[in-house]
Amino acid sequence: MQIEWQTAKTYEDILYHKSGGTAKITINRPHKRNAFRPKTVQELCDAFTDAREDTKIGVVLFTGAGPHTDGKYAFCSGGDQSVRGSAGYVDEGGIPRLNVLDLQKLIRSMPKVVIALVAGYAIGGGHVLHLICDLTIAADNAIFGQTGPKVGSFDGGFGASYLARVVGQKKAREIWFLCRQY
Repeated sequence: MQIEWQTAKTYEDILYHKSGGTAKITINRPHKRNAFRPKTVQELCDAFTDAREDTKIGVVLFTGAGPHTDGKYAFCSGGDQSVRGSAGYVDEGGIPRLNVLDLQKLIRSMPKVVIALVAGYAIGGGHVLHLICDLTIAADNAIFGQTGPKVGSFDGGFGASYLARVVGQKKAREIWFLCRQY
């Protein structure tokens, strides 16, 4: 059965489609392994808000475009390090802001099912995004993990605390501190 997706709204960093009672939000930055920048987070918030308010939508699929130019896939590799300044992730106006916590709160409070469709990497902030979704469907090539301690970044949202709630304190610390991929 072929699904006929209709473009719901046009963005620069994401794709947003609807079909019947399903919305599909795709991070569309495969050249950056779908790393998010402030603009990406803003667009994701807008699309998730639209899906939330659309009474016809019951399920939101959340995924990443691909593959990268090297042929590998990524759901999301976290924050785009190329726009990370000394004060944080810098937007197009030069203001350090990412507002990823706003996105995480929006997903967690969504009165509809949010399913992460993970092919390839879900690393760092991308790992957190899959964690906060209601369900994750992982392809055979899915790779999960954290990078914060390696790149000097911290969790600016629900990631660490939610991970501990899901897998337990000890396992969460192991995943977070050791940055082992699984």
